[in-house]
Amino acid sequence: MFEQLGLIGCGLMGGSFALALKRAGLVKRVVGYSKSPSTTERARLMGVIDVEAPSALLAVSGADIVLIAVPVAATEATFKAIKHLVTSNMLVMDVGSTKRDVIDAGRRALREQIGSFVPAHPITGKEVSGVDNADPDLYTGRQVILTPIERTLTVQLQKAVDVWTALGCRVLKMSPEQHDAAFAAVSHLPHLIAFALMNAISGQPQGKDYLSLAGPGFRDFTRIAASDPKVWRDILISNREELLAQSKIFQRNLHALELMISSGNTEALEGLLEQASITRGTWSMTSRHNP
Repeated sequence: MFEQLGLIGCGLMGGSFALALKRAGLVKRVVGYSKSPSTTERARLMGVIDVEAPSALLAVSGADIVLIAVPVAATEATFKAIKHLVTSNMLVMDVGSTKRDVIDAGRRALREQIGSFVPAHPITGKEVSGVDNADPDLYTGRQVILTPIERTLTVQLQKAVDVWTALGCRVLKMSPEQHDAAFAAVSHLPHLIAFALMNAISGQPQGKDYLSLAGPGFRDFTRIAASDPKVWRDILISNREELLAQSKIFQRNLHALELMISSGNTEALEGLLEQASITRGTWSMTSRHNP
């Protein structure tokens, strides 16, 4: 049981975390801050938070657990704003989709208190954002990746494992480098492709007509293109090296398919399609193991 959650960023991710903690009986009070006062007020009216804080620093005051749920580009400024009240007894986590840049920001801003910070990435979300879409079930049954560093305090790491587990999550641990490489491939690149495809079709003279004919397959494939542009702008820039490396690999594979099509090599084309089909058919979101 935590006495007080200091919530910085009362949107979808932060609001859902607060609601989940409350429902599980894991926190007595939630003090929240968002850059937009109207968001903080709405969060209070919805019962997501109990007290509105006028600043990030005051949201942290008196807290024994802190969640930073802001765009990754705003993480360092947030760390700087709260650093004077971060203690070794406080668990500080984020929910960012990139980790090396967030950890570097933490090292620069938190310095000797970096041990209290346990970087976290819950593998969940919605295409809609904002506190109005906060959902206490958002994290239930989902994976949460923790990327501790050499200075992460053992006691705080265990607290992080315990709290996410109590919310019904499957907790995995990996290095920040492993995390960013993996999610460039399975998350950031797919978003990039979905954004590019939507622009490619809508930019054609007959784009609207084509889109009117699209069915469930297209809907499912492009669902993530409806994600928050500001959030994804920051993610794609933050993890650009790993993302661009994965993009080159993707382009080579796309080009291989194009060559088979242009040459009419049906046997080779079928072989590449079968390879992808088998891989997808045997893949499952629950098949991975805890490293």
